[in-house]
Amino acid sequence: MDDYPLLNLFLTMMYVFLWVLWFFLLFKVVTDIFQDHSLSGWAKAAWVIFVIVLPYVGVLVYLIARGKGMGRREAKQAEEREAAFKQYVKQAARDEGDTGAGTGHVTDLAKLADLKDRGHLSQEEYEKAKQKLLA
Repeated sequence: MDDYPLLNLFLTMMYVFLWVLWFFLLFKVVTDIFQDHSLSGWAKAAWVIFVIVLPYVGVLVYLIARGKGMGRREAKQAEEREAAFKQYVKQAARDEGDTGAGTGHVTDLAKLADLKDRGHLSQEEYEKAKQKLLA
């Protein structure tokens, strides 16, 4: 252990962290390229080739040129997923009420969604409670 000073250990950990962060960013950019419906097939191919051939420059140029749209698309997808989940909970609660099955997971999910909407639960608490109910 004396051959590897503490500063070198810190630098190695930082390099590993930056390396993992870089791959996360690279995958996020490539995923966004394929999920963007406003790009044509040729534009998608050009961006992917640019990101693969010149990865650092390609990703940075993509973030500069299309970063705002990337955030908007991510927010829109999150809203659509949330709306679909709420619709599913409402439909399942309505179906459960029609059958007279009483309270169950669906009613609990509806209550959780209502508590989250009113601000009594944070997103993390909501996700944990939802996973616990669905497990």
